Amino acid sequence: MKYGTVEGIKQQVSRAVLGSMVFGTDPERLANTYALLDEFLKAGGNCIDTAHGYGGGKSEEAIGQYFEARGNRDKLMVETKGCHPYSPEPRVTPEAIRADVGDSLRRMKTHYVDMWLFHRDNPAVPVGPLCDELNSHIAAGRIRAIGASNWSTQRIDAFNEYAHKKGLKGFVINSPHLSLAQAKEPMWGGCTIADAPTLAWHRNTRMPLFAWSSQARGFFSGRFAPDKLDGDKDVIRVYYSPENFERLRRAGELGKKKGLTAIQIAAAYVMSQDFPTWCLIGPANVEELKVSAAALDLELTPEECRWLNLESK
Repeated sequence: MKYGTVEGIKQQVSRAVLGSMVFGTDPERLANTYALLDEFLKAGGNCIDTAHGYGGGKSEEAIGQYFEARGNRDKLMVETKGCHPYSPEPRVTPEAIRADVGDSLRRMKTHYVDMWLFHRDNPAVPVGPLCDELNSHIAAGRIRAIGASNWSTQRIDAFNEYAHKKGLKGFVINSPHLSLAQAKEPMWGGCTIADAPTLAWHRNTRMPLFAWSSQARGFFSGRFAPDKLDGDKDVIRVYYSPENFERLRRAGELGKKKGLTAIQIAAAYVMSQDFPTWCLIGPANVEELKVSAAALDLELTPEECRWLNLESK
């Protein structure tokens, strides 16, 4: 397992981050939650990605039940998100931050979260009050580090400039979509894709990038092909292109040489960027987790990454 440093977090953070969208509190889902978290810890992982809105709060509640049952809150770091718009109206306000942080702490039966990220942005809202509110939670010990998911780099820069001028804590994490498969459009409204300017920004700033949908929602799993049009409509809409199917073919070819699968190569690609990256993985069960974990120590060369991304022949 690879690890990295996030400003404000004392421990090394596993660069594989376990997604929790399949977590839940009904008996079957809870049993699967416990099995996934146990196996993830066994593999050396120590960071969970969740959100105030996942499963209507059931994801965070399942994590809280796990912490209570295992007594191991100190073994796992939690990165959660808030201020998601649950209606057409945005919720990026100090009041929404306060409400969502309180809910998350209560659900997860903890007095702090390691990392708290905005789930969405509202560029019409000034960054100052948002920064002030989050820093009040940092000062109170409820949050240790802050960041953004689906914010533009320009807004992140504005937030951090305000924080610097006020002597406050700024964003130390950015979480856009990054995958070997290039998204033609955002998967959901208000989401950001790590395009070429964003990647250049990360190379310059060295800010950790937590890549969501790093395996392109199973595009590299073998379930998708140009003539298969009856599968996941969102995957078809976002990822179906001749270029991405060539990336899929190349990932399979390189995987055969290394004794891995295409989806394992796709995870390794995200982990092998020339700036600090974390790979958010979303296995549905322990078997899928073991498949992903088998590739998380693989380091692809810059030449292999360029070849996979069609930058060389």
